[in-house]
Amino acid sequence: MVNVGAVFRRGELVERPAPPTAGALHPYLRALKEHGFDAAPTPIGLTADGREQLTFIPGDVALPPFPDRFMTTAALRSVGSLLRRLHEAGAAVAVDTRAEWPRDLADPAGGTMLCHNDVCPENVVFREGRAAALIDFDLAAPGRPLWDVAMTARYWVPMLDPASAAAAYPAGLDAPARLRVLADGYGLSAGERAELPGVIEQATEVCRAFVTRRVAEGDPGYLQALADRGGWERWDRLRTWLADHRATFTAALLN
Repeated sequence: MVNVGAVFRRGELVERPAPPTAGALHPYLRALKEHGFDAAPTPIGLTADGREQLTFIPGDVALPPFPDRFMTTAALRSVGSLLRRLHEAGAAVAVDTRAEWPRDLADPAGGTMLCHNDVCPENVVFREGRAAALIDFDLAAPGRPLWDVAMTARYWVPMLDPASAAAAYPAGLDAPARLRVLADGYGLSAGERAELPGVIEQATEVCRAFVTRRVAEGDPGYLQALADRGGWERWDRLRTWLADHRATFTAALLN
């Protein structure tokens, strides 16, 4: 929604608007590769007009309405596993504390590791039915690993009430069971599993505040999306649904 019409593939390179944090983000992405994580674009450089060049990653990316093949149990488990790999490599990379990392979807609690924060289906590259790479690190910011899992769960389980999920996801997805699959794929500890439903609720409120700011600024993409997806009533319904099912999600994660 942010870079529509501004991203181009030129052979083996992708050229797109550079985020304000490119000066800190590019060294981080290169360091990930040095620590064994080869599932993210490699920065090549910046152009004179403020665009970035990254290596192209071949594969398939889901766009809404999301096809069934991207929402299988195996696909979901692979997303959790890929996120774990990112975090294990990222834990060994120092975060540039001088950079003004975006706060839009950042963990309010902060942290010492860089979270992706936007592992939505559109930002996961698949090959042969498995999550193979992550793209678009524009909203990356320091936070807790569990925060990134919660954000990922919102998009991939999805952690949406059935009426909201029906607009973009296949029918009949079992949210509690899928939340367990994602947690298993990532390898969450028992303590992290107990915390996860509450962190998902917190992440949902951060996402709502993000949309609120974009709408207040008159962003046409977010204004249209809000109207198409049921307005603020949808967000109210989602808040209630998450709270009402908190015990169910916790039981699915721990039992």
